[in-house]
Amino acid sequence: MVSCSFTLKALAEKSGAELIGDPNYEISSLATLTKATAGQLSFLANPSYAQYLEACQAGVLILRPDMADRFSGNKLVHKDPYRAYAAITALFAPTNDLPVGIHPSAVVAESATIHPSATIGARAVIEDDAIIEANVVIGAATVVGPRSVVGAGTRLAANVTLYAQVTLGQDCIVHGGAVIGADGFGFAPSPDGWVKIHQLGGVRIGNKVEIGANTCIDCGALDDTIIGNDVKLDNLIQIGHNVVIGDHTAIAAHTAVAGSTRIGERCTIAGCVAVTGHIDIADGVHVSGATVVTKSITQEGSSWSSGTPMLPTSDWRRQAARFNQLEKLTKRVRELEKQS
Repeated sequence: MVSCSFTLKALAEKSGAELIGDPNYEISSLATLTKATAGQLSFLANPSYAQYLEACQAGVLILRPDMADRFSGNKLVHKDPYRAYAAITALFAPTNDLPVGIHPSAVVAESATIHPSATIGARAVIEDDAIIEANVVIGAATVVGPRSVVGAGTRLAANVTLYAQVTLGQDCIVHGGAVIGADGFGFAPSPDGWVKIHQLGGVRIGNKVEIGANTCIDCGALDDTIIGNDVKLDNLIQIGHNVVIGDHTAIAAHTAVAGSTRIGERCTIAGCVAVTGHIDIADGVHVSGATVVTKSITQEGSSWSSGTPMLPTSDWRRQAARFNQLEKLTKRVRELEKQS
């Protein structure tokens, strides 16, 4: 974290919380509820951790109004402590210490346009007609392909690959190993094997999008693959060609979304979800971990699950055996119904 300190007054202003305590008290770092000491900030968002309040030694604690009386030290009171904590973490996050300008080892095409305030790291490659806007940071060994655009304030970590015709909006973050704009999975069967369907579209990504490490977003077959504003994609996600993801949707790791599926706004999709292609998911839908989504979800704000919860091995074996007998039992029930 950044080596610095902030007064409680400054932290209250940053988070929008009500300060109860010494406004000049200084916080130099963040810590968990059970490990925080003087000069450190922590928070309590989950009431199940309230048992640790009495012994907490934090210099200041972020709490909900209904929990504020249970801590005697400095307090930042907010209706959503987790959101207030999130705002404060920005003050302690590492800052870009790379010098503005183009590293001598970078390779930049003559036709590329790079804003003077941008940072291009070592061995980065900026290809023909690419556009790098103001205050962009391009990490080491990152490739920005032909005719791609990186919007103002966006940061690409090391070893990111943008293929041709990728447009990234403003204030995005793309983590290492992400690949954006690779070919979608398109092949036509023939007597001689598979014939490649060349993918001719691009990828359009909105503002304030975060894309995790080693996540892949395929280009469109003809139209573009589209990722809306403020979408958050975790590590190791696969987004197929011509997928459309609405604004403010968040998707957790190891999820795969097949081609031409449309996901609405403000959806949350948990880890290891598989979404089949050519379906629609309405706004505000929540999909639980390990669910297989095989058809469209039309009800806004609904929740869906299909994963099998963990069981002791002995219980799972019994249930698996019963599952294999369902067809036989179904036939017996039908016969009994006919007899009755």
